[in-house]
Amino acid sequence: MTEARLAKASPWPFVGMAGMACAFFLYAASGLVAPWWAVVLLLVVWVGLLVVACAWWTPHPRRVPAVAVFAVALWFVVVTAGGAWLGWTA
Repeated sequence: MTEARLAKASPWPFVGMAGMACAFFLYAASGLVAPWWAVVLLLVVWVGLLVVACAWWTPHPRRVPAVAVFAVALWFVVVTAGGAWLGWTA
């Protein structure tokens, strides 16, 4: 590998993983408003998104932050829908 290639390391995967860490805290704290089974399902989905983010680290570094944004948006939609239609409350 040439030095020019090594010097072009992208910062975007690190940004995306920081976003995934933030999303993890949202998913883990969902137990305050969601039943235990929903929290378990949310965490399984988060682990799946983490696997996708890790798989895209090198081949698609600019997509990793998009995975984190998607994770936060999905959490918001699921918790809001659960509160509206399934009666999840704090």
